[in-house]
Order: sequence, then structure tokens, then C-alpha cells
Amino acid sequence: MPSLSVVIPALDDAEMLARCLQDLAAQLRPADEIIVVDNGSSDGTADVARAAGATVVEQPHRGIWPAASTGYDAASGDIIARLDADSRPPADWLLHIEAEFVDAPEVGVLTGPGVFYDGNTVVAGIGQVLYIGGYFWSMGLWLGNPPIFGSNFAMRREVWLDVRERVHRDRSDIHDDLDLAFHLSLDTAVRYDERLTVGISARPFSTWRGFGRRLRWAYTTLSMHLPDQSPWRRRITRRRQAHDRERDAPGAVA
Repeated sequence: MPSLSVVIPALDDAEMLARCLQDLAAQLRPADEIIVVDNGSSDGTADVARAAGATVVEQPHRGIWPAASTGYDAASGDIIARLDADSRPPADWLLHIEAEFVDAPEVGVLTGPGVFYDGNTVVAGIGQVLYIGGYFWSMGLWLGNPPIFGSNFAMRREVWLDVRERVHRDRSDIHDDLDLAFHLSLDTAVRYDERLTVGISARPFSTWRGFGRRLRWAYTTLSMHLPDQSPWRRRITRRRQAHDRERDAPGAVA
């Protein structure tokens, strides 16, 4: 069976991280390693992680992408799973991930949605429909495959090793999950499973400033990938690759 690493970027989030690590300790299929990337915290984030038995890796360069990529580099598991410090994975989260990767060796990345567990009911409802639902719908059309949701996904180690030098891992003003999705090889199979859910916090949407920051990140991420990663170019490249595979297949007529 594959070994499983869980990577959690964290910045000044000791209280939320403690709850996340408690949920990981209760997994039906325990993680083989948990890596918490301390992104320059001034609170007890690192102490909370060590007390729970997690490995702490330091990344002083602030930003989700710098922290997350540092964690992926440090992970030794066959499968690298990702949570945020305020994520709440159900007890079968890692069991579900392991089963899907074992049953579907062609899948390189597995992702699922988040469900808000806190915040104003109206804000959480709008975020669920427009932000989470809109993200999977719109970016799925753009990419030609499901996008990756950074608070809830897992990838094979070889996928990360292949893509790690192409992503903009030092940028703190873009969405790390979307940047990762853009740079995956087009033949990497990404599976969306609506049953693979985790609880997520509505804190990012509690203020207009937080919501606006995420919109700016989305604009920056999309604009920096044009025109090379435009939807039509991605589809043309996919068709060309499919044609080449058919041409080179054993028994194909020249």
C-alpha cells in the first residue's frame, strides 16, 4: 500500500491547527507523516505541531505557495495530501484518498470540495455556491479538467517531482492550487470526487478586504498564464498529443 504524507502550511494559526491535527490523529487510516510548514509564525504554531508529533519545517518567505511547496519537497510519502491549518478532515479522509489512488492507478491528482463550518450563514452560503462551486465550474471549463482545490487534495509524489520546477512557487500573490493545476502535464489525470470533503473556515470571506484579496490573486494567476495556457491552446495541445499517441501506438497504421 502507498505511504501517505500530509502537508499543512501554517501562519499564526495555533488554535485552528490544534483542531486539524486532532482530526488527523483520529483518522481510520493514519498518516505516515504530517509536515507542518511554519511560515514565520509569532504564536505557538510550531509548538502545537511538535506536540502532536508532526514534523515542523520552517519557511520564512511569507505566502501559501512558498510554504506549501516547501512542504511538498519535504514529504517522503508516495501520496502527498494537503490541508490548510483550519481544515477539518472527516475520519475517513485519508482512507478515501488511499482507496482511490490504489483503485485508479491512472489518477495523478485527486481533489474534492470544502464545506464551510463557521461564519455568517449568508456569507458561507454565498461562498459555497459562488466561490467553491464557481471555482470548480469555471476553472474546469478553462483547464479542460477539474481544477485543484488547495484545502483538500492529494497527488502522487511523481506528479510533484515532475511539476515542481515549472510552478511559480516563490509567488505569494497568486493562488497556489490554480498555478499548480496550470502547470501539470496535460496527460496527468485529475479526478474530482464530490464525496471527498473537508470542513473549511469562512474566515477569508468575513471581510471585503479578504474577499478582494482572493479576487486579485485570481486575476493575477489567470493573467500570468495567458496566452500560453488559454483554453483553446490547451485543447489544441491535447488533441495533438492524443493524435500522436494514436499514431505511435503498437499496431497503428502509418
